[in-house]
Amino acid sequence: MKSTHGMLFVATNIAPEDEADFNQWYDQEHVEERVAISGFLSGTRYQAVDADRKYLGLYETDSLEAFTSADYHAAFTRQTEWSVKNLQKMVNPMRRVCAVSHKQGKGSGNHLAVLTLNETADIGVLPAWQEKIHQTPGYIASYLLTPYTALSSPLPRETNENRAMRPMLIISSSDPACCEQLARAAAAMLSAEIQLYSLGWQLTKQELTNG
Repeated sequence: MKSTHGMLFVATNIAPEDEADFNQWYDQEHVEERVAISGFLSGTRYQAVDADRKYLGLYETDSLEAFTSADYHAAFTRQTEWSVKNLQKMVNPMRRVCAVSHKQGKGSGNHLAVLTLNETADIGVLPAWQEKIHQTPGYIASYLLTPYTALSSPLPRETNENRAMRPMLIISSSDPACCEQLARAAAAMLSAEIQLYSLGWQLTKQELTNG
């Protein structure tokens, strides 16, 4: 397995009656637990603006090997009761462990577009397109997520049937109109489906370590 930055992508809905406890669990326990794992760099929460699943969590790692480490495995064998309860209440969840590539730009904007690419999409056009749009006002960064089937085990309530492992283009922007505009242009180029999110909050390893 090639050493490259990894990304854990988790999106889900939650029933209205479970939402308050779900968010408290995520904000007060789950994100910190995951970022504390060796190799994890950050955990970031987003909420849907126009997306099939209301909540999105992105966890960046220094390599894909972080998802096969003993520390990561131990996190699943020491689940708290709170974690078990909320994982079982997720509605239509989606979990993907991905390699990060074609990254351009630095930082994270308040607005995020997730483009799920068609099987016929020509990823080779990405670098030229990124170079073309990198000075667009409001554009922050973009990168490609490629799921690894062997690492993307399903969540407790995630269906195991027809789990398509399609690449996802992530576009980060400081401006919502810019984010949507770039997403639509990329979707037309790559035959992609668009999901739009706004930033909730982020925890980095440095912040966790330094208190």
